[in-house]
This record gives sequence, structure tokens and C-alpha cells, in this order.
Amino acid sequence: MKVAETFNEFLDNLTIQNAETISLRYGELTAALNKKFRETESKTANSLQVGSFGRKTGINGLSDLDMLYIMPQGKWAAYEDGGQLRLLQHTKDAIKARYPSTVVKVDRLVVTVTYTNFHVEVQPVFEQVDGSFKYPDTKGESSWKITKPREEMAEISAKDTDKNNNLKRLCKMARAWRNKHGLEMGGLLVDTLAYNFLCQTTEYDSRSFLYYDWLSRDFFHYLWKLPEQDRYAAPGSRQWVRVKKKFQRKARKAYALSVEAINAEKQKNANEKWRKVYGRPFPLPKEAMEESITKAASTWRDTEEFIEDKYPVDIRYTLKLDCEVKQSGYRINLLRDMLAKKIPLLASKSLEFWVNKITVSEPYTIKWKVLNRGEVAKRRDCVRGQIWPDGGRMRKTETTNFKGDHIVECYAIKDGVVVAKDRIHVPIEDR
Repeated sequence: MKVAETFNEFLDNLTIQNAETISLRYGELTAALNKKFRETESKTANSLQVGSFGRKTGINGLSDLDMLYIMPQGKWAAYEDGGQLRLLQHTKDAIKARYPSTVVKVDRLVVTVTYTNFHVEVQPVFEQVDGSFKYPDTKGESSWKITKPREEMAEISAKDTDKNNNLKRLCKMARAWRNKHGLEMGGLLVDTLAYNFLCQTTEYDSRSFLYYDWLSRDFFHYLWKLPEQDRYAAPGSRQWVRVKKKFQRKARKAYALSVEAINAEKQKNANEKWRKVYGRPFPLPKEAMEESITKAASTWRDTEEFIEDKYPVDIRYTLKLDCEVKQSGYRINLLRDMLAKKIPLLASKSLEFWVNKITVSEPYTIKWKVLNRGEVAKRRDCVRGQIWPDGGRMRKTETTNFKGDHIVECYAIKDGVVVAKDRIHVPIEDR
């Protein structure tokens, strides 16, 4: 496949598949709130779809949706003085009255409505003369704060037009990269970084899919070289967007992988290299897939499973794995320290993997995947790769049996969505 065709198909694969269901839920919530606060049942009036769905930069698997409900101005006096929590509770009551079986909870800033595979954060707001919105903050001494999503959406759309429709596509590709590598990065930050990148170059002002390999390379190089800082100004609103996790190291890796993929453009494995950047939504040539299936069927069982086939993936939190290397009579080492010091990992070792850090709020489920790679694994018909539930300790014990660059992955699943993940490479060498 040619570069343009491949990236075009890649973007098609990122299209939100349940957009109709999402829009239906937005309408239902709007009707419930209109009934409560205005005695009407319109499914469209007085609400605003915001977040990545509203900016049209979200991708398939999107689970964290945002909606503003614009309150009647005549209600301001009822909530103005210390009524922030009361407003959120009334919003919750209105939704719960109409949909009693749905899980509805009051959070600090929003009312969270949980559906299968996604949730909607409903924020009741009062519109201001300048088009901004006041919203309730119930932390500490309750207060009213300002949000300007219309300005953000308008600026993203305007810049997308100026940049030959490349901005929103780049935002979507960046989300695929984020999800592939388990990087905790909010949607507005993704869009802000993509916006800033295209604002500082004219290289892609008249280019499209044919140059998306170079676009990827240059974008990741830009991210890698950004100085570390804790916040950025969002497009349009110029309100601060927080950096939850440093992204430069993973951007550097993505840049190197992009260079490899570009250099392999005319080779059979070029798309496999792009998959290392963007994950399984990036397409493989039909002939390569057929060849792989045929070869596996004749020599070894391809038992690998993929988390994307089981759950939507929408990374919003951090999960960090660690691993101890043990052997009777020897000092315990951390795997990452051994690899940093170039100490070879040999066979007959015991490996203890555990979740060292997780920022997901309970409840959530942990699952594991252990994949053996290399010719020895295939010859022994021991590729593995199935996805298994955690035993309750957030730990997994394995042994180093044979040579190969093996992988252990861990996933945190909340409300039916993979919201955090991490992986460790386990390069086992011969004695």
C-alpha cells in the first residue's frame, strides 16, 4: 500500500463507531434536564457537546465524554450564594428521576453518568455575556469558575481549515499513539500540542495523507524537544491545560520508530513498524496478513490476544509496572536496573512483576498478558499472549525459560474501558 492510502485507512479505522449511541445519550440527558429546569423535553436545546467529541478530535474507544447544560438565567439567584453542590445534586436528581437504573454520581465539578463502555460528565453552567460559562466547584470553599469551550472548538476548527484539514487528523493520530503506549495525557492537552506544532510550521499547510509519515516524524520530534513544563495555554480560550505525565521520552521513542518506518517504506514490514508507533488501528497490507496467518498455521499456534478486541481503549491514567529478578543464592535485582547496566538476563530466573503505581480510582480490574517472541517460542509452540485476570494481588510471577524478547503487559479496566496500561520488555539471552 502507498503512504497516502495507508494513512487514509488508518484514519478511517480511528472513526468513532458508536457516535450515534453517544449522540442519543446526549439527547436523553438534555431532555431530562430541560424537563427539570424548563418544563420542556427538547433533546437539543440548552446543551453543548464539548471535550474531544465536541472538538471532533476523538477516536474510536472514546469513553470520557463531556456535556454542558446551560441553566436558565432566572435560576442564578437560587444557586449564586453557596449553591454549587445543591446545583449538582439537583442535576443528578433530574437525571436519576428519568433514568433510575443508570449509575449517576455527583463529583467535584460534574455529575457523572455511567453507561456501557463510556460515561458522560454533565456540567451545569450559567452562560455569561461574553459567551463563557460559570460552573460550580465544590472543593474546599465552594466557588464559581469560568470555562470557554466554544472558543476552543472555534479555534481548533479554524486552524484545521487553515492547515488543510490536518490538525484534527493529527489530534486523532496522537491519541492512537497515546493509547498504544499507555501515556496519561488529557484530550485537550493532545489537541493543544498538535495545534502548537502546526502553528510553528508551514510545511504541511498544503499537504495531506501522502506526507503523513513525515508529519508523524516531525510531530514526535517537536514533542521530544519541548522543554518540560507543567501546563500549556489551550487554543482559543488560553486557559491552562495541565501536564499530568511527562511525554518527552516516549515522544523520542516514537520519533525513532517513525524514522525506521520511513526508511523501510518499500519493505514488507514498513506498516508493522508504524504499528509500533500507533498500534493495531494502523493497517497491515492484505498480503502480509495472509502470509503471517499461513506461516503460523503451518509451524506454530498464534495464540496471542489483543486487548483492543475485548475492550475500548482510552488511556486517561498512569499504570507503572516493575519487576524483580530472583534466583536462589543470588541477590534480588530490579529488571530495569539490570537492563540499564547491560547485565544479561539469563534463563532459570524467577521474575516477579507488580503494579508499582496506579492513578485509577477504585473500583477497577487488572488483567495481564505474557507474550513470548522469537524463534525458540515458535519452535516450542509456546507463544502464549492470552489475556488473563489478575489473582487479586496485582502481581504476576514468571520464569525465564528460553531466549527471546518477551513482553509482559498489564491493563487497568474501569467501567468496561481500558484506562491505563504498561508493558515491560524481557530480553532473555542464552547462557
